[in-house]
Order: sequence, then structure tokens, then C-alpha cells
Amino acid sequence: MNHNIQNVIDEIQPLRNKLKNHSLYNSLKSIDDIKIFMESHVYAVWDFMSLLKALQNQLTCSTIPWIPNKDSKSARLINQIVVDEESDLNFEGFPKSHFEMYIEAMEEIQAKTEPVHHFISKIKNLDNSIEVIEDANLDFAIQSFLKFTFQTIQNWKSHEIAAAFTFGREEIIPDMFIEIIEQTEKNNNISLNKINYYLQRHIELDGDEHGPLAHEMVNALCGDDNQKWKEVIDISKKALEKRIHLWDFINKTIKVNHLLEKESLSTTFSNA
Repeated sequence: MNHNIQNVIDEIQPLRNKLKNHSLYNSLKSIDDIKIFMESHVYAVWDFMSLLKALQNQLTCSTIPWIPNKDSKSARLINQIVVDEESDLNFEGFPKSHFEMYIEAMEEIQAKTEPVHHFISKIKNLDNSIEVIEDANLDFAIQSFLKFTFQTIQNWKSHEIAAAFTFGREEIIPDMFIEIIEQTEKNNNISLNKINYYLQRHIELDGDEHGPLAHEMVNALCGDDNQKWKEVIDISKKALEKRIHLWDFINKTIKVNHLLEKESLSTTFSNA
């Protein structure tokens, strides 16, 4: 592994460990818990696609007339990732973006998808994205997460966008989450085929294909520029901190729901 990439990983490792060992995973015990998780996490799945397309716009020629790319290696790397993220094959074998696959998984467990669809319908272009986020009926943690993403995009520094994409978003869904889904299936005697497929596909692509490609892309964008590598570390840390705060919010929401369920059961028994 390139020594600069290894240095970034070493610098952000404490935050990666904090995320990987987050108490949220211990709170996910039922279908309702997974619904709560997905109804908030879906915004992160959606804005990941905007990071991806920002990189494609920066690193490839998407205008007419076409002109050669300044960095054909980075263009090839991002185009390879786009193929999978924007048009992968879903559980039934049909081409779908990973966001659409996630929505299908939400529908499978009857999680609410209307709010995220309504939110997306309000965003007409990059210029009004921050305004829509601030006006949306979303918790501060989700708003803060989304604002960081779009502020990073609006700075139009390719290496920073690539840092948020590579180190803040890829490779951070632990295998533990797969185990939680499988245990939930057993406990509730149901099949969660679509969320299982989404997670397996995500982990498979990140580890075997997208992770190494993204590392190559960051390395190509930064080269020997020490200032760019410092900015990569800074953006990566901020991206991970935003994800941790989002996990904190989801965990708190699930715990509050657990308390409400206990109170409801207690009231039911006392009135029986």
C-alpha cells in the first residue's frame, strides 16, 4: 500500500474504530429498530451518490464537445466505480442504483420511504441543496451530515471530495451488521433478502474492488502535494465524525423507542 494512503488510514484509525464499535449495533434487536436505522441512514446512502457524481463530473468529460481528460487514470477509476454504484444488479437481477436497492430493502420491511422521496424532490440543483437541507424536517444530525457532504462538493476540490468518498464512506459497514440482520431474521422468522443482498454486495464491492480503486484515485489526485494529503486527512476525519454523530442520533432514537415500548407494555399489563 502507498505510504501516503497508509498514513491517512493510520491518522483516521481511532475514528474508524469508534464507528466500527459503536453502541448502535447493540441496540439493533428488532425489525422496528432496523426500520428506524434505515429511515435515517437512507439519507447517507443518497448523498453518497452525489459525492460519486461530483467526482465523475470533475474527473471525466461530461460535456459536449468531448475533450480528453486531464487525468485518464482517475477518470477510468471513477467510471468503474460509477458502473457498480449507479447501475448494479439488484436482488432480482435488474439494473438499479445502490440507492434504489436500499429503497427496495426499506419497502421489504415496510420502513417509511415517503420522507426521503419528498426531500429529494425539493432539490432542483446543487445551488439550492443547502437551503433545502436547512428547511427540511430532519433532525440536526442528518442535516449536519448532508450539509457537510454538499459543502465539500461545492468547494470543488477533487481530492477532498475523493477523501470524503473513500475514507468517510467506503469500507465502514462492519460485518457485525450482517450478523444483526441474520439474527433478526431468525428471531422474527422472516426473510430480509433485499437488505442482506444490499449489505453483502456493498461489502464485497468495497473490499475487493471499490476500496483499492478509490485509494488509487486519491493517490493520483494528491501525488506528492503534502498540502493536499493534509486536506485529505482533515476531510476524512470530519466525514467520520459526522457519521459518528449520525450513529449517535439513530442510537438515541432507537433507545427512546425501546423505552416507549416498555412503558406501553407496562400500561397494558397494569390495566389488564
